[in-house]
Order: sequence, then C-alpha cells, then structure tokens
Amino acid sequence: MLGGEIYKNLSSHHYDYDVIAPRRNELDLCSQRSVQEFFQNQGKFDTIIHCAAKVGGIAANIADPVGFLYENTMLNSCLPMEAAKAGIPNFLFIGSSCMYPKDYRQPLVEEDVLASYLEPTNEGYALAKISGTKLCTYITEQMGLNYKTVIPCNLYGPGDDFSPNHSHLIAAAVRKTHLAICNDDSSLEIWGDGSARREFLFTPDLANFVSQHINQLDQLPNLLNIGYGEDHSVLAYYEAIRDVVGFQGDFTFKLDAPVGMKQKLMDSSKAFKLGWKPTTSLREGLSKTYEAFKKYEATD
Repeated sequence: MLGGEIYKNLSSHHYDYDVIAPRRNELDLCSQRSVQEFFQNQGKFDTIIHCAAKVGGIAANIADPVGFLYENTMLNSCLPMEAAKAGIPNFLFIGSSCMYPKDYRQPLVEEDVLASYLEPTNEGYALAKISGTKLCTYITEQMGLNYKTVIPCNLYGPGDDFSPNHSHLIAAAVRKTHLAICNDDSSLEIWGDGSARREFLFTPDLANFVSQHINQLDQLPNLLNIGYGEDHSVLAYYEAIRDVVGFQGDFTFKLDAPVGMKQKLMDSSKAFKLGWKPTTSLREGLSKTYEAFKKYEATD
C-alpha cells in the first residue's frame, strides 16, 4: 500500500528520479545473499526507502507471532546492513506506531520507544520494527550515513489489504460494512466496545511527506513521528464508514474479542514544524478507500 503510493509519487512528473521497486518474487529481502547480489548487480543507489514488511491486523498477529517476528527481523536486518556495506548514503526506514509502549502517555513522543512494555497482540511485529530502527540509528552514528526512521500512525487508503484474514481496522470495516449491505444484514459486529481510539493517516499524505523530504534525510532526526494529529474511537470510524458506504443497520459489540491498546495517538509536532501537514479529510479518505475496495471486490 505505502510502497505503491511512494513509487507513484516519486515517478510522477513532479520529480526527476529513476525509481526501482523490486517485488517479492524479484528480491528476497529475508536473504542476505539475495540482497547483497541485488546491490552488486543493479549498480549504485542514492537512497533506499524501506517499506516492505509482513503486516496484518490483530487476528493475523495473534495467529502467527513467529512469522511476524522472524520475517520482519530478517528483512529489517538484511536490507539496511547490506545497503550500508554497499555504501548507499541515504536510507529511510518506515517504522510503526506499534513500537510504542502499551497504554502509555498520550500523545506519544519519539523518546517513548522502549520506555515500557509493548502491546502483547503485536509484540513480535513491534520488536522487529524496533530492531530495524535501532540498526538504522547505529549505522548513522557509527558509519556516518543518513539512515533515518519515520514512524507513521495507522495507515489506510487505496491499495490496502481488504482480505478478511489480514486487514487492519479501516479496511476490515469497509469490507464488513459493504458485505452487510450485500447480505441485507440489520446489524454489524464490532470487536470490543468501540471505545478504543486510533489515529489514521491517508497513505498518499505520507507518500507526499516522503517525496518532499527524501533529499533532506540528513536534516531529519533519527526518529520522526508522522501522524494525522488527532484520533477517533473505533465506533466513530465505523459510523463514518457506515455513512460513506450507505449502511442503514446498527452495531453489535463482541466484548470478549481482543482490541489491542486503548489509545495510540502520536505527537507529530516535529513533522508539522518541517512544513508538512496531512491534507486529506477522513471523509474524503474513506470515500476513496471505498471506491478502491469496490474495484478490488470486482476482481477478487
């Protein structure tokens, strides 16, 4: 989702970049030899933007903690390390708000990483992201390269994973709401009581930040939050999606279902001071996401 948006943005007429974006079947990021040979065969790069990850919602993380820890640890180690060995000067690592402690102070600032215990439902994924972030910081400090990390809040938008076993909150809610209409259901189930709060950023807005600052990595701090600046309850997101999709039913609540952290709002003031702000409203972003889902559903 994010990689596709960044590729589209950097490849547009606004920028004069030669962008290479190998897919999974072209480059195994979990293989040190594969990454090493790729850099040897492709020539010199100015910058690497590392968006790749094994991702999924709460259910997927709970079902496969081994895979989420192992695969993400491998690709978050092989790529920055081999890039540094190849002398590539600039590297942007995409972190995750899952790196922050469970139910910690709000809003979360960059210094809060490793300040307390992680949320258990996605601990494996978070540990791998923290490890990758630390490796980038160490490379910056020890080798004098610009290996920086941006920590986005939750993302949504076109290109999201709408599959029922791997989707995150907004993608899952869009799919469930659409299917409720198709099935003529009178109600829709929400995990938890709907009070947990989440911050979501429309993916093209993050891609705009990356495009605007990719040539200024040396001016960025080692860690930088990139968020929307406000959060909403899970119920509020479902209500907004209900309005966009046109569902007329009510909600029921599965109170024994896992819901993750109670709140996860980030302090993105450092990014805002750089002159960047998200420009897509929640309503506009949800409408574009729903249009993308309908195209996905038509070809699924």
